[in-house]
Amino acid sequence: MSIILTEQTPLLQFEGKVHANLSVTELIEKALQRNEATLAYNGALRATTGKFTGRSPKDKFIVKDHSVEATVDWGSVNQPIEPAVFEKIYQRLLAYLRDKELFIFDGFAGADQTYRLPIRVINEYAWQNLFVHQLFIRPTKEELVNHTPEFTVICVPNFKINPEEDGTRSETLIAVSFTHKVVVIAGTHYAGEMKKSIFSVMNYLLPEKDVLPMHCSANVGEQGDVALFFGLSGTGKTTLSADPHRRLIGDDEHGWSDQGIFNFEGGCYAKCIGLSQEKEPQIWGAIRFGSVLENVVLNEDRQPNYDDSSWTENTRAAYPIDYIPGAVIPGTAGHPNVILFLTADAFGVLPPISRLTPEQAMYHFLSGYTSKLAGTERGITEPEATFSTCFGAPFLPRPANVYAEMLGEKIAKHDVAVYLVNTGWTGGPYGVGKRIHLGYTRAMVRAAIEGKLKEVDYTTDPIFGLHIPVTCPEVPSDILNPRNTWTNQDAYDQKAQELAQLFHKNFSKFSGVSEAIQMAGPKK
Repeated sequence: MSIILTEQTPLLQFEGKVHANLSVTELIEKALQRNEATLAYNGALRATTGKFTGRSPKDKFIVKDHSVEATVDWGSVNQPIEPAVFEKIYQRLLAYLRDKELFIFDGFAGADQTYRLPIRVINEYAWQNLFVHQLFIRPTKEELVNHTPEFTVICVPNFKINPEEDGTRSETLIAVSFTHKVVVIAGTHYAGEMKKSIFSVMNYLLPEKDVLPMHCSANVGEQGDVALFFGLSGTGKTTLSADPHRRLIGDDEHGWSDQGIFNFEGGCYAKCIGLSQEKEPQIWGAIRFGSVLENVVLNEDRQPNYDDSSWTENTRAAYPIDYIPGAVIPGTAGHPNVILFLTADAFGVLPPISRLTPEQAMYHFLSGYTSKLAGTERGITEPEATFSTCFGAPFLPRPANVYAEMLGEKIAKHDVAVYLVNTGWTGGPYGVGKRIHLGYTRAMVRAAIEGKLKEVDYTTDPIFGLHIPVTCPEVPSDILNPRNTWTNQDAYDQKAQELAQLFHKNFSKFSGVSEAIQMAGPKK
């Protein structure tokens, strides 16, 4: 069978079996026949990913050639790989693929047809092809006939890189070539690399079209009021946006154009450690036939054990967005009314919710403070304080100011209210305090979206300058000020100063930021 990977690559003659655009049922049958996965009691397909249960950011590269050399923010996040090195690996990979049984998915990234990216994904595993089938936007039969991919993802877990020969860090490689318009993912079975690689591609391409790409979830109310939820993995984007009283637009990746916002994806990729039907009924109900469970332990009767983290804390469920009742199809909506920056504060000192001035909004967007949660990256076993620029640094190829300036302009133009929401610890740091009750967080978020926090009194935090509501509907007032939740308030003050210093140290790396934004951070 002959398949064109992209317009930039040569015609490949595949000698093995190639299965193009199989149905959900066919892909599940293939995965079971090939012993790739197990069918869980609830009908979901459960797969495991071996030692790679999270992303491998240190193995992620961009080919540094003339097309991107001057526009990519090179460094530890966007690591360069020389064109000659990539080309050698790429040609070896194409030879590897020739006699393999492969699975092809053709679809789109981007619900807005003006800005969507036609993609092709080539997989060694049927279960991974099901994963992308459910997470990206599925074409209609008519669209499939004329589908021409502009970017191709080749995911080959069993193809190993030779560090000594290729000059890479390990046997694992995630590499993007904007000239070849191809992503190579090798040496890792973790399916999340596929979706995040296309997210990175969109993050590079869309600003050229005056569209702001965002690492956020989004939902919309009955009156058309749109809310955005920014935050890294594990901070609650998927959980908080899956609100039974609002319609889900998307759970992870969106663009903001002059017409409004649009989802990049056709599905959701939810963390499911500790998942319960009571706390997260929409996600619970979405895990059924057609869904993919990743690294979830099954009991003897094949019931998923969402409390078992023996393989990883980063257990996941992938499902199409229409498995969420009332989801917006296609995933487009108007301009947002409210933006919520989500952070899982491992220090336990940030308020559970606070209102931000425009300058504070830009400061905290650039800072992107949160805690890496266990399992989201290799080697992370407990929460670790970190700063991720624009709440998505691992996926931003361009300099941070490109995205920050676009967001600031849009917030001002559309008069958007911005809040900082701590979904992390209270009453003490990690190991002493406890995670803020999800029910309270939901109530605070609901109050912010419905405009009820505009009507209450505020106090100003003396260290961070954050505006803390004195009251919030359905939330005990004594938890709103985090200092009150600590038994030892002197210890709180010390820990708060410690975090403030980390903010200052991190923000010192930014140049060309206005004095007003610099002064919007913690007091020195």
